[in-house]
Amino acid sequence: MALSISPEALEPALADLAGVRQDPAYHREGDALTHTRLVMERMARQPSFLALDGDSRALLLAAAALHDLGKARRTVWEDGRWTAPGHSAAGAKMARELLMTQMGLAGTPEALCLREAVCRLVRWHMRPLHIFEKDDPARDLRRMASAGELTDLFTLEKLAVLAEADIRGRVCADQAELLEDVALFRALAEEAGCLRGPFPYPDGYSRWADLNGRAAAPGQRVYDPAWGTVIMVSGLPGTGKDAYIAAHHGDLPMVSLDQVRRETGAAPDDGGGAVLHTARERARALLRAKRPFVFNATNLSPANRGRWIELFHRYGASVRVEYLETGWEERRRRNLSRRDSVPESTVARMLRSFSPPLPGEAEDVRWICV
Repeated sequence: MALSISPEALEPALADLAGVRQDPAYHREGDALTHTRLVMERMARQPSFLALDGDSRALLLAAAALHDLGKARRTVWEDGRWTAPGHSAAGAKMARELLMTQMGLAGTPEALCLREAVCRLVRWHMRPLHIFEKDDPARDLRRMASAGELTDLFTLEKLAVLAEADIRGRVCADQAELLEDVALFRALAEEAGCLRGPFPYPDGYSRWADLNGRAAAPGQRVYDPAWGTVIMVSGLPGTGKDAYIAAHHGDLPMVSLDQVRRETGAAPDDGGGAVLHTARERARALLRAKRPFVFNATNLSPANRGRWIELFHRYGASVRVEYLETGWEERRRRNLSRRDSVPESTVARMLRSFSPPLPGEAEDVRWICV
């Protein structure tokens, strides 16, 4: 790992955790900032942490610093206690925004992989304590571990190290029981074959089928009935999607939300029903004709991508998602130089819901820096 994140550089971001209340039944140590500092201190002494290489330790210290960042926005007084519902998901998005826009972790494979490994650890840091609440715990483990196909810095072993530190960095009556939960998480991930890396699927379709509950066994090779592939291009405004498509997929038809907006006179940030309806009908025409094509839009959130991927699958197509990224300042320059530039205030709102695609979303998912 050529890049690293200094915990000292994250100090300003942690200031918002000062005074953020926590339920004393689980956190008698004090506010969220006190807890975060204790997590980092305890982690530095953990045998499971010290057994890792230096790059992995640097990654985990950054994740420990940011793991509860979402509590600054999500903490509320509810039913007679302090709680922070959804703080893991909110924290991952806050961490991504911070690392991209303020720390320059964007636009190169090294920066992208480091940033997203941190964000995945933040997003799932509570999962080791709740894995047995899932309908299919082993499948959920394989789904999380699949992130390692795109960033090999992320593993479930590292997630377990973070979860252990999170528990040791709190004062609570059930600490021993929680540590047992982490040990069970490790054992289950080991048994599932994905503790130290992604599960070794025979191919992308078999992986997608398993992670979406359509395979009888995780190692089974599943027949892919697709007649062809729809390429979904994803990326923030100003990334250079049009230029990339012209250079790499210029021989394919394209359905583009920006093109529909230009044709109809809609605003560059108009995501309304008329634009979507027109794009959907154009996609359906190509799907009915069984013609591979490129779908070009920002496609920034799993929910947004999922609605389109479901449509493509319904017509029997395979899907490849190509997520494009460039440096933050270069992205901004490209966007502002466009004739139909998207307001940067809109980009900032987009960033709050943005999450790069993961392997479980489609048969083929790629991260590409341009």
